[in-house]
Amino acid sequence: MSQNNTGPDRPRVAVVFGSPSDTQTMSKAGATLERFGVPYEQVSLSAHRAPRTLAEYVGQLRARDISVVIAGAGLAAALPGAVAALTTLPVIGVPISGGALDGMDSMLAIAQMPPGVPVATVGLNNSTNAAILAIQILALADPDLSLKLAAFKDDFEQAAADALSTVSAAAGAQP
Repeated sequence: MSQNNTGPDRPRVAVVFGSPSDTQTMSKAGATLERFGVPYEQVSLSAHRAPRTLAEYVGQLRARDISVVIAGAGLAAALPGAVAALTTLPVIGVPISGGALDGMDSMLAIAQMPPGVPVATVGLNNSTNAAILAIQILALADPDLSLKLAAFKDDFEQAAADALSTVSAAAGAQP
């Protein structure tokens, strides 16, 4: 288990994934959280290979002021559900592609949790959206973060409008 606390602030989000091979996919969540100034920690911890260590880690999250967990996993994708079973914190699952079914197994495993053990699920390999959802959850109680999120959404919409006008102008400028 390796932890990476960013900055002097205590982490608010835990980014957890089952294997070091998932680091590249899950690093996009960290980059997005950094963009918004949200402190996080990143941990590689397997639900199958280290279940007792996982239970101990998850059991300490609330006491350490972690508010949201982003959990990425491929194949059987047990990690997000195992985390959700061990905590009342919101858990966002990121299915990671790979294996014989190229991620569909992980997508279904994360989405099809039993009643009482919810895991919000984003698209395949989309840890960026997981981070945005975590930020939206945190922004409910954080006015400064809410303002940053609103500005992000406005910028996102403006960039889409600019791209559309560029395409429209190019289509209208025929020789």
